[in-house]
Amino acid sequence: MQADYVVVGAGSAGCAMAYRLAEAGHSVMVIEHGGSDWGPFINMPGALSYPMNMKRYDWGYQTEPEPHLGGRRLACPRGKVIGGSSSINGMIYVRGHARDYDHWRDQGADGWGYADVLPYFKRLENWHDGGHGGDPAWRGTDGPLHITRGVRDNPLVQAFVEAGRQAGYPVTGDYNGHRQEGFGPFEMTVWKGERWSAAKAYLRPAQALGAQVVRGLAQRVIFEEGRARGVEIATRGGTQTVRAAREVIVAAGAINAPQLLMLSGIGPGAHLAEHGIEVRADRPGVGGNLQDHLELYVQMAATQPVSLFKYWSLMGKAWVGAQWLFRRKGPGASNQFESTGFIRSRAGVDYPDIQYHFLPLAVRYDGKAAAEGHGFQAHVGPMRSPSRGRVSLRSGRAADAPKILFNYMSTEEDWQDFRTCIRLTREIFGQEAFAPYRGHEIQPGDAAQTDAELDEAIREHVESAYHPCGTCKMGRRDDPQAVVDGQGRVIGVEGLRVADSSIFPRITNGNLNAPSIMVGEKIADHVLGRSLPADNAEPWINPNWRTSQR
Repeated sequence: MQADYVVVGAGSAGCAMAYRLAEAGHSVMVIEHGGSDWGPFINMPGALSYPMNMKRYDWGYQTEPEPHLGGRRLACPRGKVIGGSSSINGMIYVRGHARDYDHWRDQGADGWGYADVLPYFKRLENWHDGGHGGDPAWRGTDGPLHITRGVRDNPLVQAFVEAGRQAGYPVTGDYNGHRQEGFGPFEMTVWKGERWSAAKAYLRPAQALGAQVVRGLAQRVIFEEGRARGVEIATRGGTQTVRAAREVIVAAGAINAPQLLMLSGIGPGAHLAEHGIEVRADRPGVGGNLQDHLELYVQMAATQPVSLFKYWSLMGKAWVGAQWLFRRKGPGASNQFESTGFIRSRAGVDYPDIQYHFLPLAVRYDGKAAAEGHGFQAHVGPMRSPSRGRVSLRSGRAADAPKILFNYMSTEEDWQDFRTCIRLTREIFGQEAFAPYRGHEIQPGDAAQTDAELDEAIREHVESAYHPCGTCKMGRRDDPQAVVDGQGRVIGVEGLRVADSSIFPRITNGNLNAPSIMVGEKIADHVLGRSLPADNAEPWINPNWRTSQR
């Protein structure tokens, strides 16, 4: 039970870490509490709502009662399976905006500007454009992670992009290329009709190179003479120790990584003392800076039977399942998020701060469709909320779920931004492109018009987009809130790093799977003492803003 490197967590970043370290000739052990990623529900893209609601694959976390959402407790799905959350997510691939990473750099994450991270995005990608107008100069084409686009043959998917154009926004052929801003085709981590998780892209190749997966629940990092020397795990056979000859890398995600650090004596000293944990490094930032994307579904009834609701009967689902099971074709071969948009909410905003996921069906993440039949919806939400929350210990036991409080909607800016999101979405759905299909508004509903009415709808219906991050913030060593430095090294101890979405100083534009994998790629190079040369390509930033907007 010893290797050069011990990686805690076989998720998005952990799988990338394991592969790159094994590729370099090192012995690697990956500790993972979850089980196999085998099964039709977890591998069929169109069945994405199932695995995130299955105890077999999901930790089943919920937030504490959120004080600004009427005490609601929101679901916080996290992958408890090989591949981590990349095995239960919506398979959407978004790098983030260039300015996100320049902000990281400017806030103290030295070496993490856009020019520094772009080579790693290119290295991880195996990009398949599909003839939609992307620029291959900005993309990677021989990496482990397959990135594709859906067939986009549903007329509602096309109408959404055209409606954005009619509303005065640009159209972008590749939001992951030189211009994020605008409406265009979505990208997904799907290959040959199947989910292409980090386990398939990285972990299985790592295992072929000799990396081993050790099943167990990480309970604490073991230190000897101030240096991390291994990880204590709970298995069916009892407590065991997995030793690291070189380093321990925690890649357990934004919820479990800070929990493991605190259980190991790294975190806010007073909080650790409350749970009888000896303080090894008093780092108040551990568990803090918790961020997420919230979103609201603006749902519309459809006047024509063109939505995916035609497959919602038992027979329809059976047909979709059979098409996928035997041919890896049909609606089940796509996550059905095939059009998107990134826009700015108002004049003076430096770069897009609103994201859209368009779906040609009125349905919730738990798989419950609107009772009214055919419909469509846009998931919309602000990208850079000022609200911050915290992950804290419930007890000193690793088996007890931590306390998760995002503190959603804690500022007036949050409420203003969401009202704007709803009103801009209504304007887009009101364009001529949707005229043949547009019925009445299901949610929030035509009656919700005033600020107070919209606020009530937001309070009742807003949901997490499942993008937690920031709880082991990366920064300079003299920053008291920083947990790791620019190479992922935990400040105050030796031989321990963190590499996952928890180190994000600030949340990025869009879905977080791609940036999480990039972090695994880049931290692996820091471990190996190497780096890719910076890519100084300049993204396209539109200085103008749509004059018809308020």
